[in-house]
Amino acid sequence: MAMDNKSLKLVLFLLFSNIFLLSIEAAQKGSLITKIPGFNGKFPSNHYSGYVSFEEKNLFYYFVVSERNPVKDPVVLWLNGGPGCSSFDGFVYEHGPFNFQEGQPKGSGPTLHLNPYSWSKVSNIIYLDSPCAVGLSYSKNVSKYTTGDIQTAVDTHTFLLKWFELYPEFVRNPFYISGESYAGIYVPTLSFEVVKGIKAGQKPIINFKGYLVGNGASHSQFDGINALIPFAHGMGLISDDIFQEIGSSCKENYYNPTTNCEISLDKLDRSLSDLNIYDILEPCYHDPETQQNGKVNSSLPSSFKELGKTERPLKVRKRMFGRAWPLWKLDKDGNLPLWPNLALQGMVPCFSDEVATRWLNDESVRKAIHAEPKSIAGPWELCSSRIDYEYGVGSMIPYHKSLTSQGYRALIYSGDHDMCVPFTGTQAWTRSLGYKVVDEWRPWISNDQVAGYLQGYDKNLIFLTIKGAGHTVPEYKPQESLDFYTRWLDGKPI
Repeated sequence: MAMDNKSLKLVLFLLFSNIFLLSIEAAQKGSLITKIPGFNGKFPSNHYSGYVSFEEKNLFYYFVVSERNPVKDPVVLWLNGGPGCSSFDGFVYEHGPFNFQEGQPKGSGPTLHLNPYSWSKVSNIIYLDSPCAVGLSYSKNVSKYTTGDIQTAVDTHTFLLKWFELYPEFVRNPFYISGESYAGIYVPTLSFEVVKGIKAGQKPIINFKGYLVGNGASHSQFDGINALIPFAHGMGLISDDIFQEIGSSCKENYYNPTTNCEISLDKLDRSLSDLNIYDILEPCYHDPETQQNGKVNSSLPSSFKELGKTERPLKVRKRMFGRAWPLWKLDKDGNLPLWPNLALQGMVPCFSDEVATRWLNDESVRKAIHAEPKSIAGPWELCSSRIDYEYGVGSMIPYHKSLTSQGYRALIYSGDHDMCVPFTGTQAWTRSLGYKVVDEWRPWISNDQVAGYLQGYDKNLIFLTIKGAGHTVPEYKPQESLDFYTRWLDGKPI
């Protein structure tokens, strides 16, 4: 009996998909992951991992093939921020293929379950530890651990060109760059490098379509305390009196404050210093090692008096201070004042990374995912203590204008309870681009409920909030995150 058109198309699709996946395995023999300690089930799609090496740098990636349609689905690069934080933060705690359950008894390795809201449901996704010295990436030449904004973008672009050479089956797929926090710097600068490479005819030619940034820094006048003060007031964290006093005594001159302004900022600091900066609704995790005599010694660095003392700045060099150091603690040049407490110890305020640390420092896990042992690549840390990083790229506003003006799509999203990079600043800088509003402020829906709000602009720019989410949006709102991610990638209204 002859096949109908629908059946024939299905057979051809399955045949082509199998040939496609077999060709991946042939091209990257030795990179396929067959099993992972802690997980006993069957992977819903193929996983690959390994190193891309150049200029004495070895950058580690973990690649998850789409569970939907790997032949047509976009390839998405994911970058965590810091600067200097591992993209396994996203893999373990946010939108990776597994949910990690703390091991029992306590201290044993975690148990892994399939994540129903993994972003690999609808996309091929690369988790990259960048720059070199971050996560499982390493060099035998420690001078390679000195880097900055531009060098990181150049190196990651080199990685992509080499990665697509290793996986040529994906070079025609739509490609997007995504990330959060300090990746608000990584993503636009890398996108700019990719576009520059396309124009120069660098091979392979990447099918770049756009980018996503979640709760991202912009290094503009809209970041920092300019965003924090209206956020804190709007969220009910400071009183009308404090808000008005700051306005009248500081007159927006926060980085060289008068005595009266310093007094007002001290009141702001006292009101906020014990909150979880990543989600003001969540409790603040305290490492037991920071507790002394029954008291917790892990509040955020205090004293806004330091804000004006920029003659001895600590550029983010000796240690990374978390997923992203709260931008309202930076001076006008993006430098960190010399805080006296946990910052200099490399602590990540209010966050426990015990599960990921235990798992990724297990040598059997490293062997399974083709990562070098600790004796070569060093121990895995959420945010690297080895990297020597300097800022230098300036405001991201010109990058966003350039990229969107050339037709590249941009989704800028914010968890609306994040105090590290408040949505107030992100909303302000997206509006400052001056683009025509084509989708006026409205709620967007997930699971029949209001999930947040969005405003759409000309030139394919969308600003989106996620109601009740913190700094790492998919960690707090996984279903809603997969919803907006899927709709946006598929070109459908959110």
